[in-house]
Amino acid sequence: MATPVIMPRQGQSVESCLIGKWYKNKGDKVSAGDILFTYETDKATFEEESKVDGILLDIFFSEGDDVECLVNVCVIGTEGESVDEFKPELKDTVIKYEAIMPEGNSPAFDFSVSSASSPEFPQSQNQENFPPVSPRAKKLAEKTLADLRYAVPTGANGRIIERDVHAVLSQGYRRAANECQTPFGLRKSPKIPVPVTPVTTLAQDAEIIPLSNVRKFIAKAMHASLANSAQLTSHSSFDATDVFAYREKLKALPGAGGKTGVTVTDIIVYATSRVLLKHKYMNAHFLGDKMALFYNTHIGVAVDTPRGLLVPTIFNANTMSLPELSAHSKELFEKCKQGAIEPDLLKGASFTISNLGGLGVEMFTPILNPPQTGILGVCNVIERLKNGKSYPAMGLSITYDHQAMDGADSARFLKDLVEYLESFTTNMGVVE
Repeated sequence: MATPVIMPRQGQSVESCLIGKWYKNKGDKVSAGDILFTYETDKATFEEESKVDGILLDIFFSEGDDVECLVNVCVIGTEGESVDEFKPELKDTVIKYEAIMPEGNSPAFDFSVSSASSPEFPQSQNQENFPPVSPRAKKLAEKTLADLRYAVPTGANGRIIERDVHAVLSQGYRRAANECQTPFGLRKSPKIPVPVTPVTTLAQDAEIIPLSNVRKFIAKAMHASLANSAQLTSHSSFDATDVFAYREKLKALPGAGGKTGVTVTDIIVYATSRVLLKHKYMNAHFLGDKMALFYNTHIGVAVDTPRGLLVPTIFNANTMSLPELSAHSKELFEKCKQGAIEPDLLKGASFTISNLGGLGVEMFTPILNPPQTGILGVCNVIERLKNGKSYPAMGLSITYDHQAMDGADSARFLKDLVEYLESFTTNMGVVE
């Protein structure tokens, strides 16, 4: 009996995934455990394995296609079996243009239009002639007011996908802000001035590469963060002598062999998870007309990966011992670097920490991850003098949402964190 392979749902918030690479072709023999294809969410890449033995009877989507979760991607069975009952219908995989256009408008599409042309308004008003639109393309069109009548579909089954929307925007076609009051609700926006450098020269002197899904997600998130919050950053530093001394004590424990898996970042995360409990507005989500104040601390830690910045969450960090927190962090970080982190572990943080100290950064302004109200930047160590003696000073930068709290609130948090770190051995008790 033929068995369909569906697009998995990696986290409840994931609606669709991109097909990355196919490792099997139609007609190939497959065994249980063979990798069929890879697929991408906004944050990670996964491999889909075959659950059964058989022949890959049919493939419904190509590399680069945006497929809704739980939709059939391919079918495995025995040679000669019919796959008709498993073929996904367009209504199951894409979103029609009606969902984008206001009621009363009648868009149409002329498939003879080329991507290089600048067509006049189509005369036909038969809405059923308009091609289907993928979920990602729909979201982008809604956000940018892209005029999809000028889109040339390049996706599977003649549907408009995200790159087609970008092509429309590059040509300057957008919907009018008062679209419901115009005949078609559409207009051609003024062209953006072309740079002085000719495109041919640019192409010869630069490598043009598409943005990865992760980079696109980061770009949108960072822009939205600055646009929708009132961010302010305060800087301080602490004497890291006691923190380094504590790590040396861990190295000297019997059986440690002069090593410890506990990093400075682990110690700062541990200290922050405790200090946040005294500063409820910093351990919170700002929700416009209300705030969510968390009982526990859920710390997101920024991780630099080959695919871009990811921020896994250490849930209930305040309930973990330092060794537990250190081990759990390493597990999360490794999953991020391998691109195997579960999407649900990349959200839900009540506060974020970003450490650029290892790269020699002396001071920086970390950007909030809304709806969080605070993010801590950890900087490098600089030798300073106090009372004629040298000491290692580690910089800290706290960015906070001024909508949620005042400067004095963030300053008190930073002051308490500095005091906790400077007396870390005392706060931890006996090292065993």
